[in-house]
Amino acid sequence: MKKVLVIGAGFSGLAAATLLATKGYDVTILEKNGRAGGRASVFSEVGFTFDMGPSWYWMPDIFEDYFNKFGKKVEDYYQLQRLDPSYDVIFSKDDKISLPSGAEKVKEVFENVEKGAGNNLDMFLNEAAYKYKVGIGQFVWKPSKSIVEFFSFGLLKDALKLDLFSSLSKHARKYFTNSKLLKIIEFPSLFLGAIPENTPALYSLMNFAEIQNGTWYPMGGMYKIVEAMVALATEKGVKFRYNSEVTGFEYDGNKASKIVLKNDSMEADAIIASADYRHIDKLLGKKENYSNKYWDSRVLAPSCLIFYLGINKRLNKLQHHNLFFDEDFKLHAHEIYVDPKWPTRPLFYVSAPSKTDPSVAPVNCENLFLLMPVAPDLKDDEITREKYFKMLMARLEDYCGEEIISHIIYKKSYAQSNFVSDYNAFKGNAYGLANTLFQTAFLKPKLKNNNLNNFYYTGQLTVPGPGVPPSIISGLVVGNEVDMDFKKSKN
Repeated sequence: MKKVLVIGAGFSGLAAATLLATKGYDVTILEKNGRAGGRASVFSEVGFTFDMGPSWYWMPDIFEDYFNKFGKKVEDYYQLQRLDPSYDVIFSKDDKISLPSGAEKVKEVFENVEKGAGNNLDMFLNEAAYKYKVGIGQFVWKPSKSIVEFFSFGLLKDALKLDLFSSLSKHARKYFTNSKLLKIIEFPSLFLGAIPENTPALYSLMNFAEIQNGTWYPMGGMYKIVEAMVALATEKGVKFRYNSEVTGFEYDGNKASKIVLKNDSMEADAIIASADYRHIDKLLGKKENYSNKYWDSRVLAPSCLIFYLGINKRLNKLQHHNLFFDEDFKLHAHEIYVDPKWPTRPLFYVSAPSKTDPSVAPVNCENLFLLMPVAPDLKDDEITREKYFKMLMARLEDYCGEEIISHIIYKKSYAQSNFVSDYNAFKGNAYGLANTLFQTAFLKPKLKNNNLNNFYYTGQLTVPGPGVPPSIISGLVVGNEVDMDFKKSKN
């Protein structure tokens, strides 16, 4: 049996390992930390269970397809709850829009805000449906080794229909003029890694994914997805070694023959790096795929400042997902992507999973996750964190109309330096590379090392990009590449 070592037990690493184990390979995952999940980790304190990373469950079809691939179903592992409303968008204390579950109901909301916007949303979603079908159905499954792949099924011919060369901002304004509706359409760009003016209109597929396919929640928390993928991987024969940090590599010609750990080493026929791409590249030394100059020229998606809060009472005004757009969207985006700095008047997001799931908080308590997108590679310290904590909490208390700070019984912060220490994240990024036109598909960092014929990369810094579903897809794509390369070498 060929031995494959996977570095990192995040979504992409788990997917790649499971696929290869199913195909008959001897697969071991080496994980730096004490549990699987990568950025999708979890912790519990004083009766609260906090998901540390992803909190939005979009594209349920991707998860279902993943488990189906191995003869399983999502419900074999966890139960999904569709959220209704999907989320609230808060513009001021007395002004919010609740996005209901289902496209027809969302149309009614849009029509009530702007006459004609309901029918325009229909047209917008029809275009977005095509992008989702082609983008998620075909585009993201390509290994993107070269532009030639995209000639094979005519994607370049359809580039205009995919709106690769138009911006999300310009595209949205063809259908809507109301500033509130535009913010709702454009908000995913904050996490895609560019201002709406620089995000390809292709990514309106994200709006289709949410409005048409819904916002969901796995009961017990997002970590249930990780537990499910670990259980499936284990069933298929994948072995796990936790607290196993990779420190280097040994080579045999144009192959990486061994992974060096702190107190050990392991031989491999192939290696897949699901850890931070740039961190692994640095460990490769002269065998790296890309130079410091290359990485410094990349446009990164944001990092974030997060607060995990346990509150000893319920907060009636909050929904499960709450987007605070009560400040200038353009200013905050500018201070993330154009002129990187700690934001002047930031937007932020509050997740209250205890609204849906009583298991994540003690009785009559609230579990809160506050996230503020920020530029990567900024110096963060306790003074800065506390400054923004007070700023965000003042606005949250004002919106809820009640005191919250005095009811906090647990508090933890997390920011750029934590992403570096826990995940070796390049410049402390949280979401990988920005989805700009010149960092899409074959213009992303390659999934195979140019100097080593048995070394591969997967995850949010390579194809297809950031997010949980794309990371799962990335792992499957790379797993297939490894398998095909082994088969070619036999012939």
